[in-house]
Amino acid sequence: METFIGRRKELAALEAAFGSERSGFVPIYGRRRVGKSELVRRFLRGKRGVYFVGKRAPGGLQMREFLREAAVALQEPLLASFGAQSWKEALEAVVDRWKGPGKLVLALDEFQWIVEADRELPSVLQEQWDRRWSRGNKVLLILCGSYVGFMEREVLGRKSPLFGRRTAQILVKPFGYQEAALFHSGWSLVDRARAYFVCGGVPLYLRAFSRDRSVEDNIAANLLDEYAALYREPEFLLREELRELSSYDAILEALAGGASAASEISRRTGVGNRALHYYLKQLQELGYVGKRFPLTGRPPVPRQVRFTLEDPLLRFWFRFVFPNTSFVQQAGATRAFAERVRPGLDAYFGACWERLCREGLPVIYERERVQAGYDVGEYWNREVQIDVVGVRRDNRIDICECRWGAVRSSRALARELKARAAGYPNPRGATIGLRVFTRAAVGGRGEAKDIRWHTLEDLYRT
Repeated sequence: METFIGRRKELAALEAAFGSERSGFVPIYGRRRVGKSELVRRFLRGKRGVYFVGKRAPGGLQMREFLREAAVALQEPLLASFGAQSWKEALEAVVDRWKGPGKLVLALDEFQWIVEADRELPSVLQEQWDRRWSRGNKVLLILCGSYVGFMEREVLGRKSPLFGRRTAQILVKPFGYQEAALFHSGWSLVDRARAYFVCGGVPLYLRAFSRDRSVEDNIAANLLDEYAALYREPEFLLREELRELSSYDAILEALAGGASAASEISRRTGVGNRALHYYLKQLQELGYVGKRFPLTGRPPVPRQVRFTLEDPLLRFWFRFVFPNTSFVQQAGATRAFAERVRPGLDAYFGACWERLCREGLPVIYERERVQAGYDVGEYWNREVQIDVVGVRRDNRIDICECRWGAVRSSRALARELKARAAGYPNPRGATIGLRVFTRAAVGGRGEAKDIRWHTLEDLYRT
């Protein structure tokens, strides 16, 4: 049996809802593969509950399957043949048969697909909640969905019939780098970071990387072997939710190849501006693409927006695998890695290191007991690119340089950082702090006493 890792806060939130003196309604949402379903199943251990996974199928078929699941879970065989003509009848039949003790958990997973087949279901649930369930402590309703935009609109949004009725909500995110490291506890920190650069914080992907192989061998075995589970994972992810995959593939390849401005993405893909923004919006709603702005402490300017491929596996796959599909299938995993992946891997990991440092700066702040609020991002203009910027509410700004590769001269690196910092706009006259993030300790760094130096080990230290 696989070890269940992390999600303590999420489980605690569900347990609190279950133990509450009133009925609960908890939407759970987040991008695919982050472990939402496993979280719900873990929570249901030792509890009586109906767990139903929606699918792309007619509403009547799904309703009958729901009743069969309820018949088994509640040990009420007659529910399996109950002739419900609507979700209202089905839900009332199930809840009415529950005599306790405690709450009955109704967990509807892949909720977006159930609603796709029956658009009235949110209104039905609203009616049941308002007229029956919310008045007692008999039910814990969990609605779980992978289409983030759908859940925000149709469950959490103001126009949803269910708006304002949730008693809690859980946005399940991929694991951060520290929790992701627990999947490969026997590896060096460098290898755990490199696995995170490829797999991100998605449990399914992290588990696919065997502790008995090197990171390089895991990449070849899992992403370059056409029979491996992850080889076509990006195609499956996109096909489950989207159409016109060729346009999405082209956009994701452009993003993985370094395009970030809408104009550059359009130029590389040939997708017109209006269509491009539609496709990008869909990818954002799925949680795969994000927006970024130069961080200055001022409101962002729309024309400065850049798009980024947030999911590490998609980013790696569209950078190295998708453009080389024919070669991979002809040459095989070992040769494809040697000739098409390895030459660009260190530079790729360097860019991933910058993202990890942006994720890690709040960890450093917490360790330094920074009390003020802050925003972490990056900065760029036509003259300067700054890897990490921390804008703090105590009138301090941290300007950071990140180096994954070997540092030959700490003095040269310090001069470069100071030159970049000089190009950062500071209209409020905030105190500028300088930081450097390197993979390992750098000799001579003590000479630059006005710079704080951090290593990979510092980021992972708990």
